[in-house]
Amino acid sequence: MEVDLNNINVAHNEEAKRFEIQVDGLSALLTYRRFPGRIILDHTEVPKPFEGQGLAAKLVRFVLDYARINHLRVVPLCPYVSSFVRKHPEYQDLVSSDDLEKLLSRRINFPCPQLAML
Repeated sequence: MEVDLNNINVAHNEEAKRFEIQVDGLSALLTYRRFPGRIILDHTEVPKPFEGQGLAAKLVRFVLDYARINHLRVVPLCPYVSSFVRKHPEYQDLVSSDDLEKLLSRRINFPCPQLAML
């Protein structure tokens, strides 16, 4: 199934603590945990029929833009989000310098120091 990303909207389901895209009755999602001053991005999931069509990237961009607007530090525990941030320098300022160093060296040894403070 082909997806037109221009006609796809991301919804923030605060009660379920996730961002969602609905396509043909199926949900792509990115789950998170929110703490004062930060958002921990746990898991990204796209239904099989829509894999490889940009839904995960659209979700991640939306969430990272949300974090920026809301002045949140991003903790990318999800491997997809980590990879996305590594490939998109325009979002790297949202990650702490310690976590960014791990991310860029591909030594993603989370849980990271921020999680120890929770």
